[in-house]
Amino acid sequence: MSHTIIKDDEVDIIIAALQSDLTSFMEEWRPVFSRFHLIIVKDPDLKEDLKIPEGFNCDVYTKSDIDRVVGSSSIVDLFSGYSCRYFGYLVSCKKYIVSVDDDCVPAKDEKGLLVDAIAQHISNLRTPATPFFFNTLYDPYCKGANFVRGYPFSLREGVKCVLSCGLWLNLADYDAPTQALKPERRNSRYVDAVLTVPKQALMPLSGTCIVPRAQVGRRRKDEVGNNGGHMVWDVC
Repeated sequence: MSHTIIKDDEVDIIIAALQSDLTSFMEEWRPVFSRFHLIIVKDPDLKEDLKIPEGFNCDVYTKSDIDRVVGSSSIVDLFSGYSCRYFGYLVSCKKYIVSVDDDCVPAKDEKGLLVDAIAQHISNLRTPATPFFFNTLYDPYCKGANFVRGYPFSLREGVKCVLSCGLWLNLADYDAPTQALKPERRNSRYVDAVLTVPKQALMPLSGTCIVPRAQVGRRRKDEVGNNGGHMVWDVC
């Protein structure tokens, strides 16, 4: 399977804004965000005006926009808090959507260099997924890698990847009771690895740092695999 070509103008970055001053957040991400169109969705419960530094190609949506598009007050309530990011999904017309919350900053690798999570997500979507047979060498398509011994040749073409899901550092991704018991626990080890989630496996999925193919619902079944699509996750 050939790798998919993804252009910068085919990508929307959706930012859920729960804090009014986005200056620090945007400047941290400037080396990455400046290439793309941004959709910033302001939390309907946030009263202060947003502060956004210059130099970004962005559209800002507020409660009045949500009211106008959604209409029903009961549905509008579903877009409060970080769930406001999903309004960005409604208004985006791009093929690929990147979701980033305003409390996330770019990770740095073991050399202290900024990790371009957006580029990694796009690379994942360009690259086939391998959900039918687990490859212990992780991503067989990355430079210098290959398929592990015993991997069926008939499956090495892979299938189209439809969702890239990132992980975050610092706060461990626990459920609420576990976080209450271990409030000081942190995840600080950066791991540069890409894995395909096996077919029919279950995994927790956050709305933060994910990149779906927005048009996958209109693609043919044989383009995305037997179960409608497969996920690849990476470190964000």
